[in-house]
Amino acid sequence: MDIRSISALQGYGSARPATQADPGTGGDLKTVLQDFASTLQTSEQAAVSAMTGDADPHALVQALAQTELAVETAITVRNKVVEAYQEILRMPV
Repeated sequence: MDIRSISALQGYGSARPATQADPGTGGDLKTVLQDFASTLQTSEQAAVSAMTGDADPHALVQALAQTELAVETAITVRNKVVEAYQEILRMPV
């Protein structure tokens, strides 16, 4: 078995499911934005490593899936904020 495969297996085993809440965070906006940025950076590093042939393809796919989930979540939150703002604008004064 390749060392990279073992590393990927350990990463899969230690990763928490994306739908599970992290009990250590209180939902602080700064923390959420830092987590989002770190997810994007990790994905970018995995993509660069895959292009140079240093990364396991499974690690690249996992990083891209995490990034996709993070971006979809950010878009959903943005849409909810815009909807709330528009609802506030429709309120009579």
